[in-house]
Amino acid sequence: MASNRHLGRIIVLQSLYEYEFRTNAGDPTANIDVIVAKDIEPYSKALGDTEFVYGLARSVSGKFAELDAQLQPMAPEWPLSTIAAIDRNVLRMGLYELQSSADTVPPKVAINEAVELAKAFGSENSSKFVNGVLGTAYRQIYGDNAQPSKPAHAEQSATPETSEMPQTSKEQHDEEKTTGGEA
Repeated sequence: MASNRHLGRIIVLQSLYEYEFRTNAGDPTANIDVIVAKDIEPYSKALGDTEFVYGLARSVSGKFAELDAQLQPMAPEWPLSTIAAIDRNVLRMGLYELQSSADTVPPKVAINEAVELAKAFGSENSSKFVNGVLGTAYRQIYGDNAQPSKPAHAEQSATPETSEMPQTSKEQHDEEKTTGGEA
């Protein structure tokens, strides 16, 4: 079973996807809190920390334009409007957690969680793309050789894939272009 925070991030991703879709379609009733409440309901007992879910969803949805403006230079060959909505929302969540949650979520855990979401819900190459873009963000925020310390209460990072934080390479971009970047 997924950890409570991992399950929470899955719910946030689902909610952000719906919120973005409905907002772009001009739905005036799109409300992130209502969407999260609907998405969280089946998992509320297993989840426990619902405030984490609401907080992350509210924060990310309230900063779509700001996060997109920061992400775009990290993937210059990929206008964010052209990448799959799942990948775009995973990147937004990951960047937000890198920038704003380092006191509760170690940066490498934020990247690892985003990569895991991309593996589970994105296309075949989404996880590589997300890892590369967020690896670039990590280096820009913390410096090339930064090794942020983990708080005692921090979550654990399990996959070695994110420990190297490769830059988004031309090959990864080209590979994404040939598959259309579709989820």
